[in-house]
Amino acid sequence: MGDLGASRAELSAADWRAGGFGVYVHWPFCLAKCPYCDFNSHVARVIDQDAWADALVAEMRHMRALTGARRAGTMFFGGGTPSLMAPRTVARLIEEADRLWGLAEGAEITLEANPTSVEAAKFQGYAAAGVNRVSMGVQALDDADLKALGRMHSVAEARAAFDIARAAFRRVSFDLIYARMGQTPEAWEAELRAAIGMAIDHLSLYQLTIEEGTRFFDLHRRGRLSVPEDAVAAEMYAITQSLAAEAGMPAYEVSNHAAPGTESRHNLVYWRSGDYAGIGPGAHGRVTRADGLRLATATERAPGAWMAAVACSGHALVEQTPLSAAEHGDEMVLMGLRLAEGISLARYAAVAGRPLDAARISAMEAEGLVERRGERLVATPAGRLVLDRLLGELLA
Repeated sequence: MGDLGASRAELSAADWRAGGFGVYVHWPFCLAKCPYCDFNSHVARVIDQDAWADALVAEMRHMRALTGARRAGTMFFGGGTPSLMAPRTVARLIEEADRLWGLAEGAEITLEANPTSVEAAKFQGYAAAGVNRVSMGVQALDDADLKALGRMHSVAEARAAFDIARAAFRRVSFDLIYARMGQTPEAWEAELRAAIGMAIDHLSLYQLTIEEGTRFFDLHRRGRLSVPEDAVAAEMYAITQSLAAEAGMPAYEVSNHAAPGTESRHNLVYWRSGDYAGIGPGAHGRVTRADGLRLATATERAPGAWMAAVACSGHALVEQTPLSAAEHGDEMVLMGLRLAEGISLARYAAVAGRPLDAARISAMEAEGLVERRGERLVATPAGRLVLDRLLGELLA
């Protein structure tokens, strides 16, 4: 049994390499809180950029001690609104990540941006700092809907910001939300065609969801906000899949579309169950130790409390939970079946210490929800429509 245990520990210690390793930095500040957003974001008008850079660097160094020596293939600035960061702050964090881990040659370095906080000099500053990909929160190409979503930009500003970004970066993606209040399938099709006309090679297309703890949740509960019925939203999803595929950007993940080879490499780290160091208020991470133990990490959410903890301890981690082999395997299925490429059944068995239930897989194959492609298990288009049910039955 000792040899078997050692073998499994070695497999677990090396497993993250199948998904890769990335660094995530959470910038928690926004100009305003969107009514649909349940992310850890806080409105602030004045931010001490140098103090925040110092604190983020400190937590980054602590995370390096947890991960040990390894090379980072991606770095992602999320939020919040990371385009409120000064270019010098971004530059310092990229330099520190490179010093601590070493950024791989050609590493993907992404920064999320809102059109309201975009201007040419700042984008050029980010590019000079090392950012080579921008993901823009456009969200709608309709001024009335932008206002209803609580966005602070117009369609004209979004288009202008996209042009500025395209001039500064080779890779630019943007987000849109569909199944919005009062939206029809015909209106969404026209909007999506316009978006595809703007796009370079990547689009993130999300169905509006009403999340607890948001302004929209309260309005919906009181009957003051309505969204399209499920059948109408499903029609919009079908339109999304068809038009994006026709444009050469098929879905490589449930809500993400890209030309082959231009997928978000950082997000693939998540979906492929790689490791990622989560830095900043409310950041989550997955870190595999040298002994094969995989940790789920999370930091203090409130910016003030996070800063105080970092000043006291050099980090603000509030969670370092060991994941069992079964939990690691479950995460691999939950995340991986969102991808068009699916999951490796052999990798799952090696990590979880047992194979997925063959009878359940066969039953789902008979329903047309999954299919086996060699040793990989893939959710079919029909399966992705009922992914929650599929995952619940597969992992029951």
